[in-house]
This record gives sequence, C-alpha cells and structure tokens, in this order.
Amino acid sequence: MLVHVLLYDAGQDSEGIHSLELSGQTVVLMFENRDDADRYAGLLEAQDFPTPTVEALDREEIELFCREAGYEARFVSDGFVPKSEDERLMLRPPSANRDVANWQEQEPEQDPDRAQGRDSKDESSIQDLDDVRRRLEGLL
Repeated sequence: MLVHVLLYDAGQDSEGIHSLELSGQTVVLMFENRDDADRYAGLLEAQDFPTPTVEALDREEIELFCREAGYEARFVSDGFVPKSEDERLMLRPPSANRDVANWQEQEPEQDPDRAQGRDSKDESSIQDLDDVRRRLEGLL
C-alpha cells in the first residue's frame, strides 16, 4: 500500500523526512490521502518552515525505516478525527518548529539522539540508514 510522506531535499544527499516530537517520541506521519499530505505541507510552508515534497512510498518500507531509526510511524487515514492534543498535531503542525536547517552540521552535544543516550554516529547505524535510503530511493 502506498502512503504519502513529507520529504525535504528529496533525492539529495541531505534528504530528510518530516517528523514530530510527540510525548518524547519522534513520529513520522504517513498520510493515506495525498490531499491531506499536501494540506499539511502547505501549513508547514505558511509557518515559514522549508516546503517539503509529498512523496508516495510503500508503507512497509516507511515502517521499516522508522523501526530501524528508532522512530514511530503513524498512519493518518482518510477522514481521520483526532481524539487527543497529540493526535491533533497529526492534522495541524505545532506552532513552534525546531530549527533543522543545519541538521547534518550539528555539534554532538546538540544531537537529540545523543542527548537521549543513543549514539547516532555509530557505524552500523549509519550503514543501516544508508541501506534504507537506497531502498527508499529505489521506490521513487
């Protein structure tokens, strides 16, 4: 099944996927409906966030990527109605965004994974992420 995700710098070495911090967990949204993903991207742009590209990718590949990266994948179904404040952020971005313009150039002490006790620079993790990125690129 194809889902729609929001990517930054799609196809580039600096490619990244849009995520949210919900209750201390990094969450990647997978939209069933392209219009919902486009609307969310427009809301991000209206908040002066870099404009993401909406890409249709295989749901299983995104879920695998999220598991390997320590993220949570959340499916936003067509007609989704939020039941909590956290779920409301799945339809409307938060009013404050984290500055990630230089996410690859951050100092180690600013790395959120390291702050949580995970070493994001671990060689095997980097190789795993590169492998997942190649598989995702192959889907495009």
